[in-house]
Amino acid sequence: MNELKITKFKPEHLGKLEFYLEALDRDAKLSHENLSIGVLLCREKNDEVVEYALSRSVSPTVISEYETKLIPKEVLRKKLNEFYNLLDNKNDDKFKEAAK
Repeated sequence: MNELKITKFKPEHLGKLEFYLEALDRDAKLSHENLSIGVLLCREKNDEVVEYALSRSVSPTVISEYETKLIPKEVLRKKLNEFYNLLDNKNDDKFKEAAK
């Protein structure tokens, strides 16, 4: 289970995630499946606070920071053009197949 926070890590985030993991494992996990793993992504984290929060945690959980960066406009434009070309080629192939 993944959870994304737009704030700095707080110990209560871990408690909430563990609650969700327990509910998932009790109500949705099949008998042959392993325990669910929690991934908590936060805007910022203090390693010492994370260490204290995880010290008694029984659920396999990972807590990490993420960064937000804007993709350069030219890179985005290039990737969008590649995507549109792929779509055009795929549609051309479908029309060719339908015409047969």
